[in-house]
Amino acid sequence: MSDATLHSTTQDPDDFAVQIADQVESFLVAVTEVAKGDEPDSAVPFLLLEVSQLLLAGGRLGAHEDIVPDERYEPDPGPEPDVDGLRENLARLLEPIDVYSEVFDPYEPRKAPVPARISDDLADVITDLRHGMAHYRAGRTTEALWWWQFSYFSNWGATASATLRALQSVVAHVRLNQPLEELDGLDTDQGLGDDTLEIEAGKVMQQEIARPLGLRPR
Repeated sequence: MSDATLHSTTQDPDDFAVQIADQVESFLVAVTEVAKGDEPDSAVPFLLLEVSQLLLAGGRLGAHEDIVPDERYEPDPGPEPDVDGLRENLARLLEPIDVYSEVFDPYEPRKAPVPARISDDLADVITDLRHGMAHYRAGRTTEALWWWQFSYFSNWGATASATLRALQSVVAHVRLNQPLEELDGLDTDQGLGDDTLEIEAGKVMQQEIARPLGLRPR
């Protein structure tokens, strides 16, 4: 969607709300395009770039004073678009590196890492962002900003940050020619031990993704 259709021609492009909405819309469009799988060779670095740019918008929302909605109760933005297809496409595209381990709260001591999926994370972030975009497109700008700020603190900020860390790690391993440790078998359905995450043997970097990511088959 172009800026001409997303924004009123009377809106100042330097306005905070317009800039945040532009960054949100750019992320939504970009990830949707990546999920189509037309350019698998560039999927990981492109997602790294897009998530990084989105978190700039998140940082601006986080540093902004509390945004107070115009109404006490949130207006109904309409039905939530289904993200299952996008999630499944991303899972297929990223399959060898989709599952990673993450610590939810770095300030909670002695918490064991838990398995997560990049595809689930991106779909979760998109759900939050689309919810706010529905308000923005309906002309409820303050409501949209409130939702994006609130959900940044409560959900998508931490989720996108974890995803960025995973994507950065993959790219770093490739660029530094450091093969990933064997993590195949790690799944989000696995239970955790008392203090450690069970990791089964296998290979994360399967042969079909070695060339796109610049890895040599092991």
